Amino acid sequence: MPRRLVTLSDSNSFVSEQFRTIRANINFSMPDQELKTILVTSSTPGEGKSTNAANLAIVFAQEGRRVLLVDADLRKPTLHYTFNIQNTMGFSHILLGKFSLLDTVQESPIVGLNLLPSGTIPPNPSELLLSKNMNHFLKEVKEKYDIIIFDAPPLLSMSDSQILGNKCDGTLLVVNSGVTKKERFLKSEEILLSSNAKIIGVVLNNYKMPKGQYYYYSY
Repeated sequence: MPRRLVTLSDSNSFVSEQFRTIRANINFSMPDQELKTILVTSSTPGEGKSTNAANLAIVFAQEGRRVLLVDADLRKPTLHYTFNIQNTMGFSHILLGKFSLLDTVQESPIVGLNLLPSGTIPPNPSELLLSKNMNHFLKEVKEKYDIIIFDAPPLLSMSDSQILGNKCDGTLLVVNSGVTKKERFLKSEEILLSSNAKIIGVVLNNYKMPKGQYYYYSY
């Protein structure tokens, strides 16, 4: 079942405005360096990283950027469900050298936003992310797009996000308010720093604001 993308269904909502605030913060996070590739990950499953990645991709496209959203979760992909697209060819096939970016990328309903589903789940995701084909892929997409967002697996369950964190210009860590334990968050931060990832920010997901203010509970 497709996820509800609030930035698409209700762009004037308070939650959509929060995603635009995150976008602005990302734009100003590294003023002296080019920020084109962004990794979105979390400590554990179910913290909202994929929903955040999708909505961030939408608000960047709404800003007039050329955006590519990549499902880099080659273990439990969800991008094709979120946007209701085919997943017969995708990111894994590019890394395996079977298909090109032109063969696999798909358009979205949002002007400026292209989608790259995961493709077939491979037996060796970490090895593919360390391959020369991954480096070639990064070079190609940086030439074609203004922003490339990678939706990647949780940090504490496999090494994929650690590898991608080293290769991307910036990393955004999604934390589920009231659920993520402090020690897991600190461990995730340690993993990213050990891989020389540049942490550009933390998104506090499902945070309930005090009474009398807006409630940021859906995303």
